[in-house]
Amino acid sequence: QVQLVESGGGLVQPGGSLRLSCAASGSIFSISAGGWYRQAPGKQRELVATSTSGGSTNYADSVKGRFTISRDNAKNTVYMQMNSLKPEDTAVYYCNLAITRFMSSRGRDYWGQGIQVTVSS
Repeated sequence: QVQLVESGGGLVQPGGSLRLSCAASGSIFSISAGGWYRQAPGKQRELVATSTSGGSTNYADSVKGRFTISRDNAKNTVYMQMNSLKPEDTAVYYCNLAITRFMSSRGRDYWGQGIQVTVSS
């Protein structure tokens, strides 16, 4: 069974930084794409950042220049560095990875459990 475990969230003051990690474990052949979503109370879940196996990245306009998505293929881990955090960044953050398992011809999406990020003074 493939599992995604998120870590690195918490409480931070405005202007501070956090790094989220999304570590996949299990029978994994490859990770073709990864992304981070977030959902604030009472709001729709939104896409924050994506990264493909080819190295392409995309960011929501609200986080461009502040957030950076990256990956360590050897560790089956996707990261998101978050700098210059603002109160409006407060949300539960979810990672989503497209993973191909051994003995499988196609990939499928897996979700992390969600991790709270709170930006407040």
